[in-house]
Amino acid sequence: MLLAYNNKIFWVRVMDSNEILNIAAEAGKIMLESGGETYRVEETMTRISLALGIIEAESYATPTILMLSLKDENGNFISTMKRIPRRTLNLDKITKINNLSRNIEKKHLNICDVVKELKTINSKTSYSNSVGILWSAIVAATFIPLFGGGNIFDFVIAFFIGGLIKLSTIFLSNFKVGDFFINIVGGAEAALIAITFHRIFPYVHYDKIIISSIMLLVPGIAITNAIRDAINGDLLSAISRATEALFIAIAIAVGTGIIFKICIVYFGGI
Repeated sequence: MLLAYNNKIFWVRVMDSNEILNIAAEAGKIMLESGGETYRVEETMTRISLALGIIEAESYATPTILMLSLKDENGNFISTMKRIPRRTLNLDKITKINNLSRNIEKKHLNICDVVKELKTINSKTSYSNSVGILWSAIVAATFIPLFGGGNIFDFVIAFFIGGLIKLSTIFLSNFKVGDFFINIVGGAEAALIAITFHRIFPYVHYDKIIISSIMLLVPGIAITNAIRDAINGDLLSAISRATEALFIAIAIAVGTGIIFKICIVYFGGI
């Protein structure tokens, strides 16, 4: 675009600056959606912007929103903001974008190369639902020995509950159900099935089964990221993630507590 200033004509690369802005913001969005730490997201957006020719870049991210402001070689400022409605966990995408931000300068990648690579990373699907259900079942079952489960029945029941919790999570996510209610359902399923089998087969350890099954729902990544954000000085993000982890824990407790209360009130005990 041509601009006139003091009777002089300047050529401003507005399109290139906007492209860089969109590329860096999209990279940050993918990282946040994949469970990346806010400080890593900010560093990645800034690194990509500077590597592609931006003079100055300022980035800010929280678990639910990111903002990026750039200054190009002509002194023009442009900015954007993106909201992150849902977050999952995909360490592979985080790693690939983190590597891409460093390879731009090392391998002298241009805008087209970066856009192509970003699309490839973002379009890469994670494991299929069947694989996720299988490994969720295996993970839940393998916690049984760690928590002192005493027999093969505990292992099998935890295996079944783990797969059912993952299946319910996938099903409810398709209907845009909030994570809080998904965790309530998961906790209730674990308690209901474990207590039911215990009442039929008294040698089944319902407590070990419940604890092992709800480990799938425990917000370990959220707690870890909250601590790392706090250490890096991102206090707002740390508080947000810690609050998120707290509400997940409350949801799990509510789900299991409802089933326990029903058993005590209507059946006289567990």
